[in-house]
Amino acid sequence: MKFRLFRRRLTISSPRMAIRTSMPWPLRWAMGAMMLGFSAAIALWTFELGVSIAGLDKAAKLELGKLREEVAELRSERNKSQSIANISGSLLTAEKAAQEKMVGQIKQLESENRLLRDDLGFFEKLLPAAGADSAAIRGLQAEKLSDMQLKWQVLVIQPVRDAPVFNGKLELTFSGTLAGNPWTTGLSGGAQTLQFKQYRRVEGVLDLPPQAVVQTISAKLIEGTVTRSVQAIKL
Repeated sequence: MKFRLFRRRLTISSPRMAIRTSMPWPLRWAMGAMMLGFSAAIALWTFELGVSIAGLDKAAKLELGKLREEVAELRSERNKSQSIANISGSLLTAEKAAQEKMVGQIKQLESENRLLRDDLGFFEKLLPAAGADSAAIRGLQAEKLSDMQLKWQVLVIQPVRDAPVFNGKLELTFSGTLAGNPWTTGLSGGAQTLQFKQYRRVEGVLDLPPQAVVQTISAKLIEGTVTRSVQAIKL
């Protein structure tokens, strides 16, 4: 009998044995509390997620909607202000351009007015003088451009209607001082040939030597061997 029991223990048919570790009950309570807390946290998170998905958080959504409306109103006001600023800038630019254009027109009108005055004086000189029946010098002018240049201008006319073509020459004489001494000169090319029917305006620039001072200018209109007109001016 003892042999059978010993052999049964050595064979496969022997009963199984389990080794269990004994855990203190305080540790078991702590582990259980941790598991319950973790489960409660998961349950709370799941509940909040469900509320958010279901749309139950209306107060937050209303607040978000109000904030969005305020942002839209602020953007609209900003756009209006920007539009007003752009319009004001455009108006200022247009006003500045209009002022500049007006200034240019005023300058142009002043220039045209001077030309009209000059033309009026020119045509007034074309009016025949009493007793005039031949070509004559009607105007002699001169202005100093610089210390080395003098601009001159002569107007000659024939006051008779249907007058024949004038063929002659214009002779200019410039008198003054050169380095304090008496000095006289004429045009560089000599007397200038003239050919006109009713009137003609002749002009040119005289180059002066250093230290030359022009005091008087004399113009002589010559036809053939006859002097038709003489005129002189002082500067």
